[in-house]
Parts: sequence; C-alpha cells; structure tokens
Amino acid sequence: MPELSTVLLRRLHTVYVDQAGPRPGDPPTAAGLTALEAELLDRGHALTAPLRAALAWLGPTGLAQAGTQLVRDVDTLLGSDRTHMPLFRSFPASVPDGIPRLWLDRVRALLAQWPHQPCALCAADGGVRPVAPCAHLVCRGCWEAAGRTACPVCKGHVDPADPFLHPGPESAAAADGPDGPDGGYAGPLRLLSFAADRAADCVTALGKLLARRTPLSPQDTEEARILLAHTPADLGWLPDDIPVRGTKALVLGTLLRERRTREAVRALLPARLTTATDVLRLLAVWSGGEADLLAPPRLRSLPRALRRELLAVLDALDPALLVEDVLRHPDLFKRAAEILHPFEQHARHPRAALAFAVLRSTRVTGTALGAALLATAAAHPDAVRLDGDRLRAATWKGRAEEALRGGDPDRALAVLAERPGELVRRLDHLLRLYAAEALPPQVAAVLRQRLEKAGPGPLLSALGRLRIRHLPGSKRVFFPRGQVAHSFTRDDDRAPLAEAVTASVCELFEAEVLRRLACAPPYDLAVLDSRLAHLHVPSAERAAAKALVTVPKGSFQALPDGEVLRMFLHWMEPPKKRVDLDLSVVLFDAQWNYAGLCDYTNLVYGGRAVVHSGDLVSAPAPHGASEYVDIDLDALADAGVRFAMPVVFSYNNIPFELLPDAFAGFMALPGRSGRTSRYDPRTVRQRYDLVGNSRIHVPLLVDLERRGFLWTDVHLPDDEGYHSVAAHGEDLARVGRDLFQYFSTGRTTLWELAGWHAAARCPEVTVVRRTPRPSDPDELWTYRRRTQEDTAAFAARVVGLHPPDSLLRSAGADALAGTAASGRSVFLALVDGEVAPAGASGSVYRLLPGPVDGCGLEQLAAGDLVTALG
Repeated sequence: MPELSTVLLRRLHTVYVDQAGPRPGDPPTAAGLTALEAELLDRGHALTAPLRAALAWLGPTGLAQAGTQLVRDVDTLLGSDRTHMPLFRSFPASVPDGIPRLWLDRVRALLAQWPHQPCALCAADGGVRPVAPCAHLVCRGCWEAAGRTACPVCKGHVDPADPFLHPGPESAAAADGPDGPDGGYAGPLRLLSFAADRAADCVTALGKLLARRTPLSPQDTEEARILLAHTPADLGWLPDDIPVRGTKALVLGTLLRERRTREAVRALLPARLTTATDVLRLLAVWSGGEADLLAPPRLRSLPRALRRELLAVLDALDPALLVEDVLRHPDLFKRAAEILHPFEQHARHPRAALAFAVLRSTRVTGTALGAALLATAAAHPDAVRLDGDRLRAATWKGRAEEALRGGDPDRALAVLAERPGELVRRLDHLLRLYAAEALPPQVAAVLRQRLEKAGPGPLLSALGRLRIRHLPGSKRVFFPRGQVAHSFTRDDDRAPLAEAVTASVCELFEAEVLRRLACAPPYDLAVLDSRLAHLHVPSAERAAAKALVTVPKGSFQALPDGEVLRMFLHWMEPPKKRVDLDLSVVLFDAQWNYAGLCDYTNLVYGGRAVVHSGDLVSAPAPHGASEYVDIDLDALADAGVRFAMPVVFSYNNIPFELLPDAFAGFMALPGRSGRTSRYDPRTVRQRYDLVGNSRIHVPLLVDLERRGFLWTDVHLPDDEGYHSVAAHGEDLARVGRDLFQYFSTGRTTLWELAGWHAAARCPEVTVVRRTPRPSDPDELWTYRRRTQEDTAAFAARVVGLHPPDSLLRSAGADALAGTAASGRSVFLALVDGEVAPAGASGSVYRLLPGPVDGCGLEQLAAGDLVTALG
C-alpha cells in the first residue's frame, strides 16, 4: 500500500518537510540541495521556491532524509523504485565538486529540447529563462515585476551584466543526443509545491474522489483508504452526498472501523444508508472486504447497539424495495442475517423481519413469529404474497420482465418508467417491441419526463450504443462485472432500429445532457483538443488496472515519439513458490491473420524488428525478475505487420494476485542504437499493476499503420495448464479483431462530453485542430455563440466541427491558445497538457502531463467530467 506522501504527491503535487532543522556547526547543504534538484530534474520534476526554501533550511541529516523520501516517492510513481539507484547514494556528504556544472548542463539541455517550462514562482509557462549563474527557472514577468537583484528561488547573487543564462552551442549539441547530457530528462516539468497541512490536503484530495459519479478504480479505492485514515475526526468535512453507493459504503465502513470516528459516523448511518444493499456493502467494508461485493469476506460480528441501528435502517425502508434488494444478494444476506438476528426483535423491526422471512422461506403457520409476519405481509401486498405456508416476493424486476416478455410495449413502458435508470438500460429492448419507423409519442413523453432522474453513466453509455443501432450489427462484446475485466463476444442478432427512432432518442439524450451542464458554473472560454475524439467516456473503472496514466478502456492514442517501443515486465514471486511470468508479442496482418511472434521460444523476429530480452523462469526476492521486448516500429511495419499485441502470461498458472509485486508497461526509446538493459524512468510512458485472479492480460493493441494503440486492459479466461501464445493463439486473434471493431463506433467520447461542457458553459470555444501529418501546422478553430442561438445548435456546431467563425493556422497553436486564455476563466480539455494560460482561473482535464499542470487550474479526471452531469 502506498504511503500518504506518495498519494498526495500524485494527486496534489505537494511535499511536506517535517525533518529537524540544522544544528550548530553543521556544514552547508547548498551542494546537497543542488544534487537533489538534479535528481528530480532527471525524473521530470522541479521545486517551487517555497519548497526549496523549506528544504534549504534543513541540516545535512534532515536534507538527506527529506531528499531520500522525496526521490523514493517520485520513483514509486514512475515504477522505478525497484531498480533505480539514486545518483548520489548519501548526499550531501558524497556530492562531488562538479555538481553545479552537472545541474547547469542539464537545465540548458532541457531548455534546448523543450523550451516551454513552468516558472518556479508563478508556475506559468512562458518566457522562462535560467537565472545566471544558478540556472533556476524563472519567467521574465516575475523577475521584472519585483526588480530582482538576487535569484528569487535560492537567493543567490546574479550576474550583474545579464541576469539570465543563454543556451550556447555546447548545450544545443548536448541536447542533440537521444536523452540530452548523461541521459537527461526531456519534457515538461512537474512543479512540486510546499505544503504544511496534511489533513486539509487529504480532505481536498478525498473530496474529488467522493464526488465521482462512476465507481472508483482499484487505485483510487486504495488511495481513498489512505486519505480517510488522515482526515479530521469530527466529520464536518464529509460531503452531504456521495453519488456512488460503493464509494459511500467504502467511506462509512472505513470510518466505522476507526475508533476515533466510530461514534460520529454511527449518527450518520440512518440518513446515509438508503437501500438494503447499502447496509450489506457497509458490513463488507466493516469486515475488511470491498464494497463491490465481488469477493465478500467473512462477516464480523457487530456490537449490539450497532446491530440494532442497522436493523432500524432496514426496517425504515420501503418493504417492496427492501425485499427486492435482499433477494438480489441472497447468499450474502443469509450470512448477514447470522450477525443481525432479524427475528430476535421482530416486533421492533417487523418489516426487516418480513424481508428475511422471504429470503429464508420461513414457515408462517403455527408460531407467534409466523402470525406477526402474516400481519406485516397483509399491510404490504405490493411487496410479498402468500404461497401456502411461505411468503414469496412480488418484485419490480419480475413485473418488468413479465411486461417485456408479454409483447405489450405500453405496459412495459409504464413499468420501466418507474425506474429511470432501468428505462435507459432497457430502452433498446423496449424500442424493438414497438418496431416503429418513428419514435412513438408516448415513449418520447416518458423520456422527457424521466430522463432527468437517470444516472449519468447509463445515460452516456446508452447514448453511444443507440447512436448506431440503425446499422446492422456484427458482434456484441460484453465485459462482465468482476475484479478484472474479461470480455465475451457473441453475434449481434438483434433487429436494427429505424434510423429516425435512434436519431430522435439521441436528440433527447443530448438535450438532457446539455440541460444538466447548463446548470454548472460558467466560463469565459473553452479550449478543446480535437484528439479527444479518440478517448472514450470512462466506464467500469472498478476493474481498471492501477496505471501511471489513467486511460479509459477502448481509447485510441498516438504512440509516443520514438523509434522503439520497449515493453517491460517486472515481478517478484512469493516465498517457497516459483512463478514464471512471460512477456510475449503476437503479430498479425491487416486481416488479423497470424504473422509471427516474439517470446521465449523465438527471441528475435524479422531481422531484429522485435527482440526479446530472454526468458526468466523465476523471480526470487528481493530483486525479482524483469523481461523486455523491443519493438522497432518502422522495421516491423516494413515487414508487413499491421497489429502487434503484447501479452503477459503466467506460464505455470499462478494468478497475479498471489504475487507480492508485479507490474508491466512500456517505454519510448528515441533511437535504435545505444540501447541498454537499464530501466530508465524518464522514458516510461505507461505503467500498470498486474492484479486479480488472472493469468493472461492483454493491455493494449498496437496499430502500426495508424501509429497508435488501443488501450484494452482485458484479461483472458484461463484453464488449468501452461500458458503461451501457442495455447491461446485463436483467442488472441478473436479478442484483437472484436475489440478493434467494437470500440471503433458506438461509444460516447470525451470529445463529445467536453464539447457539450464547452457549449453549455462558455460563449466562446477554441478548438486546437490537429492536422493528420506532423509536418503541417495545426489550426485554431474558434466558435462564438451567435445571437438567438440555443445551446443545442451551438453544441452541434462545436462537436460536429462545422466551419468555424474564425480559423488560424500556426505551428505554435498550443501557445496561441494559451495566450488567448490567459487571464480569463477557462475550461480546458486536452490530450497533452501543452496549452498553458498565464493568470487564468478555472479547470482542466488533460490525459498526459504538460506545462498546464503548473498554471494553478483545478485538475479534473475523466470521471469528473461525468460527475458534472449529476
């Protein structure tokens, strides 16, 4: 489990300095601090002025402790903590005399390769220059506004002739190498800020997670537990509403386990637990399990007072909903009954006792309990019915299934209208019953009335699928709920819907989305990246892999710059158990015909177009084992290969969940020559954990023709045997073909969602339109809401990329967009965080880090864009 410092560093980019200060007679630490800055620059991070001042105050011992912890935390984020050793093992004592020169060379090379970097004072990207001679990065605006005579970061003297360094020929030459001098970092820096109030920062980071309207991923769940352990005990920070029930149970159950918060959270339970499943999820978390109920733990006993409180919660629910909820998880509720004892106080909690009597098929004749149950059942005929001497459920689900099977669409519509979420999920089935050429007016009327109560997840998912339901289907892909994502495929034998029907339904759905977003806080300007069209709205995040870059399943991204894509795998086996993981790459042509492989049986493919590092059959502690596969992208494409599929196999059938440490990912290596076996954190572009009861994982599919990859994050079913490409070749080809087809259409994209945000909340929208060829300049398309133009029409122009109100071609489109947004209230939605407005306020979603991270804007995840629809 990560430490709190790592969690806050990842989410808020904050660092805390708690070490002891200097003692009399301690040597200076200036060289050690410069060495630490060089270490961090090597990893793509830089210190802000307040943080550097806090570290400079420390003595040698405190600086060594703080610096070691900070480097360790950064390495943990990048996955390099297992193999990467610090540049100087015991700084500041062992820092060589040449460290200032090393630092200076690296800063110069960094700016020569990537001149747009954030200012260490104002965090804005623009006009950043290295101060002479210390080379700290400061923008001219901050320098000139204060009339500086010393470096504002380190307070050192500056060159009176010229306060800024100028990259010379030697730094430019150094930057011509693959990674700069000594393999220096090349890319936008992430600024690390000094912070002092951990509890307040925990509340801030936790608040964003609790506001999500999609289930938390395993990584978010793990970090939420850590944050909860460091929040104030009075619970005044707890939001009034936590939209996702699993997240709510995680919070309440975790706080209930803590003695310091137990009494405070007990007072909240009657108002917060609104369904029987909420109670069951709470019991699972209380017992040390997960709120998703996929692998429920053995339930812990409850204190008598808490047991009565939970029975009172169940008893206060609508009996019809209570009975239905209990039957939804029959085995788990039978185990819950063993600790709740619902019949012990049946007179005090009659409706709770009734629900458990239905669950247990309890006889209701000849006993005092039976007579009481019959009396309660008579008062609630909509919930139960008498069948002989036992009580049976009369559930809404049964009525809905009966109505859908009965062939009476109007009756089915009336039943489904009672639950808007189910109406949206089953709308395709309902529309097939009507089999109309136009949307029936009664359906349109119910949708206009009930869509406002539907959750944003079902709404966006149904919108994507219904958009293409007038087309003949070929395959349907299902991702069953589970700890890891499996996919199953079947032929789509459903009759297509009329195009007029799907168009009318989608128009109603989009109108509802725009109506909700129009209620959100407005902005002056929106800046959108057209490449968002390849990213999907997140769904099923609870089964997503814990990854360095959170990519929604099914999204297509451009491959990172570089000639070689290096896949990597690292694992460590548990004591007394040999574990053999294998990293393989399977190759297919454009028709998904098998073209070859590179694995432990074939280490080299196609004249070294793909090269395997060699097979390791065990990974004992403490170092574990690592395997690489290097893919020469151009050489492989020239060999006639279209698709490359990396796969991780557990050869001897040991599930990933039993390993103390296992992760994989890929690096982008700039050149074919000069490669070594070193794990270089600076080149890591994605890293994800291998978890769950799985032995075969397919993280992505590389499309060499389009120079991109599809993020799949899918696990294949396994059998009791040894696993290799030869054993699963047909399954791998099917998975690749079906997933590429499934994700190519019928999904709501982040481009659409961001465009709806922009049109509903901004009078002006700027689109950074990426051109297909890298040699062509990008374009800035600007849209302005016209007089009397409604939101739907404005959104149609923006999302559909209709001719803009103004167009500008420029090689520096990102910089121009940042200038246009400077000093304004902005909403940014980007793939690369390269648009960096100075002095702006507002919020930003970006997939990949960049200079925008230092602009002080509120950072949003993809799930946060969905949350606004609540």
